[in-house]
Amino acid sequence: MDATEVTRRIPFTATFNFRDVGGYRGQDGRTVRTGRLYRSDSLHRIGDADREVFTALGVRTVIDLRRPSEVERDGRVPDFDGLAYRHIHPEHAEWGMQPYQPGSDLARYLADRYADLARTGTAGLAEAIGLIADSANAPVVVHCVAGKDRTGIVCGLTLAVLGVEDDDIAADYALSSEASRRFTAWAAATFPNAAELPSPFLASPAETMLLFLAEIREGHGSIDGYLRHAGVTEEQLTALRTHLLD
Repeated sequence: MDATEVTRRIPFTATFNFRDVGGYRGQDGRTVRTGRLYRSDSLHRIGDADREVFTALGVRTVIDLRRPSEVERDGRVPDFDGLAYRHIHPEHAEWGMQPYQPGSDLARYLADRYADLARTGTAGLAEAIGLIADSANAPVVVHCVAGKDRTGIVCGLTLAVLGVEDDDIAADYALSSEASRRFTAWAAATFPNAAELPSPFLASPAETMLLFLAEIREGHGSIDGYLRHAGVTEEQLTALRTHLLD
């Protein structure tokens, strides 16, 4: 666990990938503000033991990117006072339709899944990024199940709009690998008879995010161009930079 991961991660009892997205160098030498945008794995496991830590962050809005079936299966973030909950499902195919073949390029497999979501989930991605762009919603937490794939796409696109270098965005994405190891250890102790999760559900190789961002630019000219195509307005892009950059 490196120093960057330690300072970004906010520890909870049974939530393993909750961390601040701020602190990176962005456009014009400005810095992404801390305490405004967080990313996480599923928040349904936040209980009484973590209530005080979560409340202290002052979170106003939770954006839940999970499938409706996942929300129904696991439940949602507790209904804390003053917390707005938004469920947004970017449409995308089940990964089981194109299963990972062990031994093949995992980063390429994941990048292809992300490209599929970017093609079919434009409305959901635009809605999520539009919510992040509205400073009245901050601080915001974006989460899915593991907090690395759908969440990684939304946070990666947001950081790119803010002018963060691809290598830094990919490094932030890759921090989820350590979170997956913590989750795996917890799950093995808590559910000893559960089947082991396949590697695509746990791994976050930095190369995946580098491929994803490069290919979005190849297809749309820029990250901003893709987001405009998805439905994000010019005013929302400007608002992102205004309230998330110091």
